[in-house]
Amino acid sequence: MTQKKLHPTVIQFKEFVKNNPKLVQEVRRGKATWQELYEEWYLLGEEDTRWETIGSNNESAEEESTESKSDWISTIMGVVKKMDPNQMQNHINNLSQALGAVQSVLSQFQGNNPAGGPAKPQEGPRHPFLFRKD
Repeated sequence: MTQKKLHPTVIQFKEFVKNNPKLVQEVRRGKATWQELYEEWYLLGEEDTRWETIGSNNESAEEESTESKSDWISTIMGVVKKMDPNQMQNHINNLSQALGAVQSVLSQFQGNNPAGGPAKPQEGPRHPFLFRKD
């Protein structure tokens, strides 16, 4: 298999990537593509400040996500600590009564079935033509 000769700028970009491994992480996380990075490198050059901010943005984003997760957990724990068990039981009972009322209204519309199950169609006599012996 023959290998194509790469353009000199592509070879330079590969060397640049080897010297800046955070670019690989940027692509793996899906925040940039190789094409985008190559175009920016070609237009801006190796000395641009954009290349310095790549690593610091990822680290600060990870710290922010960790902080937001811990804030969310602390918020949930604070709500759980403030709950009154008696008040929660009262709310659950009210909800249960409301659901019972809705079920009874639905059963009335379904045909006054006192058992609360699905309404059954009325059955006729089992033998409509009953023949008797004399």
